[in-house]
Amino acid sequence: MKTTLIQGNSFSDNRGKLLFFNSFDMKEIVRFYQIQPSDSEFIRGWQAHKEEKKWFHCSKGSFTINLVQVDNFENPNANLISETFVLKSNEPQILAIPKGYATAFKAVDNNSELIVYSNFTLEQSKNDDFRFSLDTFKSKW
Repeated sequence: MKTTLIQGNSFSDNRGKLLFFNSFDMKEIVRFYQIQPSDSEFIRGWQAHKEEKKWFHCSKGSFTINLVQVDNFENPNANLISETFVLKSNEPQILAIPKGYATAFKAVDNNSELIVYSNFTLEQSKNDDFRFSLDTFKSKW
């Protein structure tokens, strides 16, 4: 599985606005959490998982997200180049991240919020967690 953008949609009427993701299959998801960065300067990453899958949804503001498919979790190739995505709360999308990827991201706007869905429990995730310094992979901010 490659990274995929799952397109959502919206509907508005006199009652307000509804965002929906009818094609988002949530069968694998066992938990979710929300990240609220303290500012738009801090870059969170690189964090990778050999087996865990994640799905990112920007519920407020916007985020720049960089992804790299890791070739070697003990000694990754320094020439790997990341793929960059921008998620915006006013453009309903979910970024599906398969196992084997490292992520690094930062808020574009202050007060942004990112919802992360996972197919692993917290304990499983802790046992599948790999961290790399920010300069490990080339990325665009």
